[in-house]
Amino acid sequence: MNTIETTAVKGERRRRRRHSDEFKANLVAACARSGVSIASVALANGINANLLRRWMIEGGQGLSSPEATAELSRDQRNGAFVAVQLGAAQSSPVQDLRIELKRGATTVVVHWPSSACAASAAWLREILR
Repeated sequence: MNTIETTAVKGERRRRRRHSDEFKANLVAACARSGVSIASVALANGINANLLRRWMIEGGQGLSSPEATAELSRDQRNGAFVAVQLGAAQSSPVQDLRIELKRGATTVVVHWPSSACAASAAWLREILR
């Protein structure tokens, strides 16, 4: 299906491509499905992802839902920094560092306590000089 409304003649200067409204609507609808990236839809249809993103914004598809727009403050809609409070991280058991060095048929495995990460980094720098 040819969606480009141009006629190219040899030697003629390249013109701006014009896409039909139906073509634009189909691509915007394809991007609205969950799990679909804008870049992949654009690439598959031979257009720039930024152009497709602009079509989505012009068509009112910039955000996922009208409720999401209503929940954003004016600063958030304008792109201002918004601090996010993170929950307390659950501590997982810290394991020792394991460094494995191979040279030919020889393999050396070194186990370092995770509390001595800085010392292991310095040791590794010296070994790899």
